[in-house]
Amino acid sequence: MSHVKNILQKKGYATITIESYSTVYNALEMMMNKNVGALLVMDSDKFIGIFTERDYARKVILEGKASKKTLIKEIMNDHPVTVTPTTTVKECMNLMTDKVIRYLPVLDDSDKVVGIISMSDIVKHLMEEQKFIIDSLQNYISNQQ
Repeated sequence: MSHVKNILQKKGYATITIESYSTVYNALEMMMNKNVGALLVMDSDKFIGIFTERDYARKVILEGKASKKTLIKEIMNDHPVTVTPTTTVKECMNLMTDKVIRYLPVLDDSDKVVGIISMSDIVKHLMEEQKFIIDSLQNYISNQQ
């Protein structure tokens, strides 16, 4: 059974963070430059939430707020669902489906951020896992003949 740590070992442990008192505009610029859909919100090296494109669409644009004046702390999710490196990929899929979320911050036992995984990371991992299984079965069948 695959775990979050297996995804992070391939993907990497790097995270892109922003401080809660930054503006939404600065966050959007960073997201565009880094080509990501979510930023982990940190204050003094402490994880305090997550900011996603969905937060922007629903809590800024639809509410008529200004991106250059609205602070991340005003609209971020300050109680995000998190996982650990030992959480199974299946558990992550269930969480993401049940909670209708696309990103899971990964925290260690001391609540320190060690990474972030997305729904696309999980899909990619599952596709690679299935390809390995199929290749192994084809190899097994070929060697039996």
